Amino acid sequence: MKDTNSLQQELMDTPDFDRFLSENQDSFRSGSTHELLNALFQKRSISKAALAKQSGMSEVYLHQVFAGRRSPSRSRLICLCFGLSATLEETQELLKQCALAQLYPKNKRDAIIMYGLVNGISLFDVNDKLFSEGEETLY
Repeated sequence: MKDTNSLQQELMDTPDFDRFLSENQDSFRSGSTHELLNALFQKRSISKAALAKQSGMSEVYLHQVFAGRRSPSRSRLICLCFGLSATLEETQELLKQCALAQLYPKNKRDAIIMYGLVNGISLFDVNDKLFSEGEETLY
């Protein structure tokens, strides 16, 4: 599989777009949000009930997400990452793979979230900090 920069360069240089698509099928993202979340969930030893509680969402909503019947917003996906004790790298990769904006340290809200992920701060404490700083909370 090609790295992103190589794939982009080849895309910009190709005279034959159809050929580019056919030759690079293996390089395109194929996992859905629920498949990617399930893969991260499998790495953790946590129940879905505990994940729902730690993510600040209902078990019904969580089961719908994991079944692929609902697609979480960026904020909800970040909440799930907190509930799964995901690293910053895992969170960024999940956001990217789900075609959502990655966390950006020059954005105050994102910086608070990033700090919380890196330092193992609970979702609830991160939400309190977001609120006290006048930023939109995660839920």
